[in-house]
Amino acid sequence: MAEEGSVPQKLLSPGEVAAMFRVDPKTVTRWAKAGKLTAVKTLGGHRRYHAHEVSELLRKIQEK
Repeated sequence: MAEEGSVPQKLLSPGEVAAMFRVDPKTVTRWAKAGKLTAVKTLGGHRRYHAHEVSELLRKIQEK
C-alpha cells in the first residue's frame, strides 16, 4: 500500500516518451537498457517511465 501523504508518481508509457522525443518507442527501450532512463515494470511486464525523469532528460537534451 502507498504511504499516507505520499504523492503517486506519474508514469509514462514508451509511446508517450517516444512522442515527447520524436523517436520510435524501441529507442526509448534501448535508452532504458543503456541506463539513460529508469524503467519500472508493471505487473503485466510492460515498461513505464517516471515523468519527472523523462522531463529532466528532455531538458538536458534541449540545452545542448
